[in-house]
Amino acid sequence: MVFAITCIFAIFAVGCSNNSNQDGNRDGVVQNGAQQNGQELIGSIQIAGSTSVQPLSEELAMEFMKLHPKVKINVAGGGSGAGIRSAQDGTADIGASSRTLKDEEKTVKEFTIAKDGLAIVVNRENKVEGLTMDQAMQVFTGKITNWRELGGSDAPITVVIREDGSGTRGAFQEIVLGKEESFTEDALIQNSTGALRTVVSGNPDAIGFISLGALNEDVKALKIDGVEASKENVINDTYTLARPFLYLTESEPQGLVKSFIDFVLSQEGQKIVEVKFVPVK
Repeated sequence: MVFAITCIFAIFAVGCSNNSNQDGNRDGVVQNGAQQNGQELIGSIQIAGSTSVQPLSEELAMEFMKLHPKVKINVAGGGSGAGIRSAQDGTADIGASSRTLKDEEKTVKEFTIAKDGLAIVVNRENKVEGLTMDQAMQVFTGKITNWRELGGSDAPITVVIREDGSGTRGAFQEIVLGKEESFTEDALIQNSTGALRTVVSGNPDAIGFISLGALNEDVKALKIDGVEASKENVINDTYTLARPFLYLTESEPQGLVKSFIDFVLSQEGQKIVEVKFVPVK
């Protein structure tokens, strides 16, 4: 009798142990969820929006996917306007914007992940080294039309700007032109940071604006009010052409999206930010 009871108890214990292991396997993987107590992250995230934020998002996503090999993060451009709309309607998990939100757009949850400067750029052969903020406004509104008026050669100025809806354009409009002015109708319009930089690098009379993080040897950044366009000067607040980089979600982020944003704002994520941009933490 004792032996029979012992056997039944042993069988019951083994059965409980197997059930516990099965539950443990299920709990060891979180589909689109947060990693807790060693649980594994699995799932995908779609990021869309600002082409200025896009290269930074790609770097952050790459590092996060190295840490979590079963996570896939897709990063697309489209401009800040598209990023804001995709966050509002939930067509992307994260929308990216390189300008502050208008009051009517503040229906989403926003996270400032970095700060960036805007560089006014010209062809490397251009002799002009800097502008005042007022001169910059007059150039991009078409009030100044010849480089001779700025100490350069006698040549017409070719203004190159971003498309409507671009966060870079929106930030430049807000900071340099203000509410009362608008871009010259003669401006050439380009739909990405790279395209604008290419046009300026190939035209000795062109002028445009790009993200400070996108600055390279192809173009020359002008000083503004005597201050060099640099990350250090954005940090010390002496360079006034600066703007935020935002991540936007339809509501309070959960699961995998929350884990990724937490990583971006962590010390490890901000180290990636500070390579080209200004960290916020």
